Amino acid sequence: MSDFWSFWIAAIIAINIGGCVVLLFLTRRGQKFNEHTTETTGHEYDGIQELDNPMPKWWLLMFYGSILFGIAYLILYPGMGKYEGLLKWTSTNQWEREMDKGREKYGAVIANYARLDEVDADGNRPFRSVDDIMNDDYAMDAGRRLFLNNCAACHGSTATGSLGFPNLTDSDWLYGGSFETIKETLKGGRGGIMPAKGLTGQLNEKEITQLAHYVRSLSGIQVDEASAAAGKALFMNTKGGCYTCHGPDGRGMQSAGAPNLTDDVWLYGGRQEEVEFTLRHGRKGYMPAWLEDLGEDKIHLIAAYVYSLSKDE
Repeated sequence: MSDFWSFWIAAIIAINIGGCVVLLFLTRRGQKFNEHTTETTGHEYDGIQELDNPMPKWWLLMFYGSILFGIAYLILYPGMGKYEGLLKWTSTNQWEREMDKGREKYGAVIANYARLDEVDADGNRPFRSVDDIMNDDYAMDAGRRLFLNNCAACHGSTATGSLGFPNLTDSDWLYGGSFETIKETLKGGRGGIMPAKGLTGQLNEKEITQLAHYVRSLSGIQVDEASAAAGKALFMNTKGGCYTCHGPDGRGMQSAGAPNLTDDVWLYGGRQEEVEFTLRHGRKGYMPAWLEDLGEDKIHLIAAYVYSLSKDE
């Protein structure tokens, strides 16, 4: 925040508090009677008159108290622009303290589910195998709850995904579906890019349509054969350049995160217009890295849970 806006916010708050004090002072100074009276203020509406009684003491005390509370709050807590307050409170610090309490309370529980009770020769507690975790109902329940709290927002509560977010319950994996690969994905994240071949001028609209026909034909969809034949040539040559990532047979490469185009799994939709949109505008997928936020133990449990979803397919 700049010095100007800091001063501006502080000035507005000070003027409001000062205005309340002035309003209270002028109201008290202008009252004619200090006790209850039958005299009226002269106001009348629909036969109703207003008595010229002083403000109730309880109301005055609440008003004074509100002003004093506001001043005390602004001294202790941030509120006056850049001023941090005597207590140096921030929402980030409070969140970190609460997270530390949660880690202290539940960390040992999660570790017991994720790690062996025995200690190895180096004094470490090695991780339990994925089979051990999958056969432990408590560990799997912990993994499921961690998934719901951290992964369900994108992949859904049933892990079946949605448009742009992979289904984790089938056998189709962009980067590999082994337990170790899933764990690596959770720890380090993933970033996939499908280049925009239309926006860059690499392909014209007719070529995009032809290429989309061929790509859809790879998964067994009925398309225009002549258009698909022209699309295949684009797929295989340097102008289209699709084979460099998806392979000459279209089965993709997990090392590059390039999806298999020969099955019926479509991350962004498999209709003609959807495939054309992907070719024209490109796609950019992002899977965040969770190691810093969750730690090794939680990731170990989530990986085992996710692995179990496709293993039981």
